[in-house]
Amino acid sequence: MSKLWARFSGLFSFRTSVGMDKVGNRYFTRTEEIDGIMKEKRWVLFKGEQDPTSIPVEWISWLNGQRKRAPTPEEMAELEARRERVKLNVAILKREEEKKARQVKATKIGKAAGPDLKSFMQQFPSDSEGNKTTGASDSMNVASDKDLKESQEEKEVPKVNKSEPESSEPTGSGQSFRPGTWQPPM
Repeated sequence: MSKLWARFSGLFSFRTSVGMDKVGNRYFTRTEEIDGIMKEKRWVLFKGEQDPTSIPVEWISWLNGQRKRAPTPEEMAELEARRERVKLNVAILKREEEKKARQVKATKIGKAAGPDLKSFMQQFPSDSEGNKTTGASDSMNVASDKDLKESQEEKEVPKVNKSEPESSEPTGSGQSFRPGTWQPPM
């Protein structure tokens, strides 16, 4: 019972006031012996309602022991001024972005130009069965039957035995590999 009374009375008599934040919360410290080791205890007494969100970051760092010294009033004023400058800079940047967005909207008249379909179709000279596509034939050179037959022979890939179950794992020796022909399993 005496230990409990000593801790209770020590809470009020042996505390050292460290500082106060702009909201009016007061911060205290005291050193006490716990299991033969001297430990520093830090705590806050809230002004009014106990709202932990009202504690500034600097004081939270001090309470958690991340800072050795409590923040000074000069440091708190400097950090508050810096936060205000950051808020002003953010507001200026938002106004500039809105101004640029309005200018971009004003310069866009009508529909934007679509993609160039002819150059897109040239990327795919044949369909999946090896037949020549007709979509871009006017811009491509017309291949002879001999060239078409040779390209089909190059693209032929040995068929896999259907009796084996399909797997998503790679199989084979790599002899049938053709760059750009792999399709993901459905």
